[in-house]
Amino acid sequence: MATPIRPAPDGQNSSSGRQGRSEARERLLSTASVLFYREGIRAVGVERILAEAPATRATFYRHFPSKEDLVLAYLRGVDAHIRADTQAAIEAAPSPADALRAIGTAVADDLGRPEFRGCAFLNAANEYPDPNDPVRQVVLDHRAWYVTTLTELFAQVFGDSPRRGKPDHAARHFVMMRDGAMTGAHLDGVESVGAAFQRGVEGLLTVLH
Repeated sequence: MATPIRPAPDGQNSSSGRQGRSEARERLLSTASVLFYREGIRAVGVERILAEAPATRATFYRHFPSKEDLVLAYLRGVDAHIRADTQAAIEAAPSPADALRAIGTAVADDLGRPEFRGCAFLNAANEYPDPNDPVRQVVLDHRAWYVTTLTELFAQVFGDSPRRGKPDHAARHFVMMRDGAMTGAHLDGVESVGAAFQRGVEGLLTVLH
């Protein structure tokens, strides 16, 4: 998660009104993103966000008609960040297998960050169990993209081998291991869980190939 962005308070920016409004929105979103991830979405109210941004209630509702709109913006921001990092890993890797290893390494590295509080999407899903809730839908859309991306990489790794595994099965196995690592690292130890996860990824690339 990014650290909070704290530009000048509303009304103190010498740039155009449009830029001031944009900076106010980003400040609110950045502040809320840190709080939502660290403390939980439902545990953080609008007043808390206004106090820490800081911003007025009028400014908040000018940019976010409701708290739900802010929550959706928060999750979409996390989604965009993960997509960009994943694409960068794929483009930098010399092979699809190395891309999967790089994605796995990034997951393992995340476990050791001091501010790590698990997967933002799993956390949100726990707080919004209704399958028809817009927040839940953003979570599902993100996970569908993630599985599809991994499936495409595994398909390239397996190729036309007579011992070819099923790429979608390998992708879902990867996600299952990732979910377990992100939820269990704080209980079983970051280093051991991260190492076990990376061994699992290597197993998917070698045993199933």
